[in-house]
Amino acid sequence: MGVHNATPDSFSDGGDYKSIGKEIEHCCLMLDEGADIIDIGGESTNPNDSSSVLSSDDELARIIPIIRGVKKIRPESVISVDTFKADVAYEAVTNGADIVNDVSGLKYSENMGDVVAKTGAYLVLMHMKFLPKSKNEFRESDNIIYEVKTSLSECVEKALKCGVNLSKIIIDPGIGGGCFGKNTNENIQLLSSISELKKMNCPILIGASRKGFIGEILGESNPKKRINGNLAVASWCFMNNVDILRVHDVQQTRQLLKILEVLRNIN
Repeated sequence: MGVHNATPDSFSDGGDYKSIGKEIEHCCLMLDEGADIIDIGGESTNPNDSSSVLSSDDELARIIPIIRGVKKIRPESVISVDTFKADVAYEAVTNGADIVNDVSGLKYSENMGDVVAKTGAYLVLMHMKFLPKSKNEFRESDNIIYEVKTSLSECVEKALKCGVNLSKIIIDPGIGGGCFGKNTNENIQLLSSISELKKMNCPILIGASRKGFIGEILGESNPKKRINGNLAVASWCFMNNVDILRVHDVQQTRQLLKILEVLRNIN
């Protein structure tokens, strides 16, 4: 899953693309580099962003032209919309998106599950300790694995009650700080316990690319210079049979996975 942030304030690439044409071009480039899914987001969850939640109209103005543009050029492409608002998700899917990536795990918009069920889209449910843009003090969990599994199980159950098909649900433990709420130790614990998440019998998505815990381990403050750490995490996820990797550096990650796949299949 290649990341495209159509935002001016994302922590790793905010404001990189100055026009809709450039945004569409970036998405198509990631497809050429080997991305299976393009994840398009119109609102940042940047932990340093203290602004209020973006209006649905503003978010749609950022993402709908990109979704339409990519689908026009590459109609076979699979597009995910990264949003926690049900009305935005509905418009995105009706304009060509295939997956709703809800970072709030159905906790922000009460009718998100109903919208996803109605549209027939796939649904990514992420664990986050705090709602987007909310003011909260960090708290370390007594047992982060138990907390994440319990919370995600509740999210899955809610989605099923709304009519979302189990075969279309993907889970994401929500690697990262900020509103995801995990410190470096907790992120490492989650990555080292993927086998526990596998017991939930849903495909697993990991989005660790450029995250702060990688920077902390490497001593690298610039998110764009964390690629070696990103690839190390991608290798670990591959070895632990993670289903979807959400990454910024598509070409490098795809090349890494090709080598690992060859090595794994040696008789």
